[in-house]
Amino acid sequence: MTPKSGVFLAGSCVAAIAAVGSIFELSSGQPDWGTLPTSVVLAVSIPLVGLLFYAAVKDARANM
Repeated sequence: MTPKSGVFLAGSCVAAIAAVGSIFELSSGQPDWGTLPTSVVLAVSIPLVGLLFYAAVKDARANM
């Protein structure tokens, strides 16, 4: 694994944590930031997880 793929993987982990946190906040009924900002964080973080994970795997495979 290269440092670049490590950064992509770390970003993917942070985005996944944000997505899970947003799901819990929305399911509680009263999100701390409000429904709209929490929904936006969720909508942005889910595709970001996939994109960053894909970029990490692609970079790691290219530098084997």
